[in-house]
Amino acid sequence: MLSALMDYLKSCWGPASPAGRPRKGSDATGRQDGLLWYKDGGQVVDGEFSMAVVQANNLLEDHSQVESGPLSTSEPGLQGTFVGVYDGHGGPETARYINDHLFNHLRRFASEHKCMSADVIRKAFRATEEGFISVVSNQWSLRPQLAAVGSCCLVGVVCSGTLYVANLGDSRAVLGRLVKGTGEVLAMQLSAEHNASYEEVRRELQASHPDDPHIVVLKHNVWRVKGIIQITRSIGDVYLKKPEFNREPLHSKFRLQETFRRPLLSSDPAITVHQIQPTDKFIIFASDGLWEHLSNQEVVDMVQSSPRNGIARKLVKSAVQEAAKKREMRYSDLKKVDRGVRRHFHDDITVIVVFFDSNAMTTAAWSRPSVSLRGGGFPIHSNTLAPFSVPTELNNSY
Repeated sequence: MLSALMDYLKSCWGPASPAGRPRKGSDATGRQDGLLWYKDGGQVVDGEFSMAVVQANNLLEDHSQVESGPLSTSEPGLQGTFVGVYDGHGGPETARYINDHLFNHLRRFASEHKCMSADVIRKAFRATEEGFISVVSNQWSLRPQLAAVGSCCLVGVVCSGTLYVANLGDSRAVLGRLVKGTGEVLAMQLSAEHNASYEEVRRELQASHPDDPHIVVLKHNVWRVKGIIQITRSIGDVYLKKPEFNREPLHSKFRLQETFRRPLLSSDPAITVHQIQPTDKFIIFASDGLWEHLSNQEVVDMVQSSPRNGIARKLVKSAVQEAAKKREMRYSDLKKVDRGVRRHFHDDITVIVVFFDSNAMTTAAWSRPSVSLRGGGFPIHSNTLAPFSVPTELNNSY
């Protein structure tokens, strides 16, 4: 009886690799091909999507998700699509925590407000930040290094013809908009970036810390907050937000010599609210690993001129090709470089492309597809922060 039940469950879920990743050829949760994970295409409430992730770090620090269907726990009419790109730094724990909690917070606040709004999204970000700070506090004596782990956080929500884009850090959301007179599709950036390399961001920091002449420091020709970190807004990085975590037992290499009175980094997202127009064709959400190698317009041109199916994978491949070219390497040789060492050539890269379909936006809620997918296809439990394992031998054949 038990063996028959197990056989039935296996037939439902399909085979998995020893590390819990879907094998190459398993499409329900995406496909794995060496350091590349991808979901070439799928339907969401508002249209279609394509998604891809390539790993460069020893532990994948980019996490991501697509959720489509109910955006509320109690309002069945509140349907839409949620996209999240979480580019971690210092480790994967914060990005993984966001992946586990942010969307659930958003659904809870949307239920309380009985709508989707910028305020709902801002509250979800705040609750996620507070939750991770609690984790850091609870594990302070055992895992003090969690205080030095953080993540950028880029979110897109499509609901009732409105697109909300919220961002912390330097991931980017770029809209492709059709120009009727010429037939061109132009790139329109909808996210504000928070990186000290931008002069306006440095001015903002200096204005909010008038008593600290060294709030931003040029170090090795790169502007950084206190000479440490380039991004100025994030989830996590608690040691730069709360002085009680800027002390032992945190390792001395992370600690600032002087204390601080106000947070050095912010967790307040910049939010753009955009009414979707018939000329809005698609939007690309991606971590900075993509934008380091390709411009906004280059990416939009590629999406516009390519089949929808597999476009995220094509963008990732193009970025890796550019990374190889900059090092005067052949793309085929760079593909053979394993995780960890690969980080010297390019970052983890996450790309999610959502295509708008005006017909889908007017479809009855009960007939809309539900999607819940995480980039990389990793099974993650919400109560653990332990680093996951990855195969030691990977087939770099993408």
